[in-house]
Amino acid sequence: MKYYYDRLRELRIDKDVTQAQIASILQVNQEYYSKYELGKIPLPIKHLNTLCLYYGVSSDYILGLPNNLKWPR
Repeated sequence: MKYYYDRLRELRIDKDVTQAQIASILQVNQEYYSKYELGKIPLPIKHLNTLCLYYGVSSDYILGLPNNLKWPR
């Protein structure tokens, strides 16, 4: 099972950007952002939203939720 912080790292690497670049987008410093990717601190919803828009993926994807959820109908 992949954790959301693993997906954050994979998305960043696939887009070929640095932690510093993503940190700048989120308006935090690189050291703070690295704690998100290490799972040391939780990712705030406002940053989750920003990253979903930046990477073009759903929050379900980043969070690792299954595709067959019953909501929305």
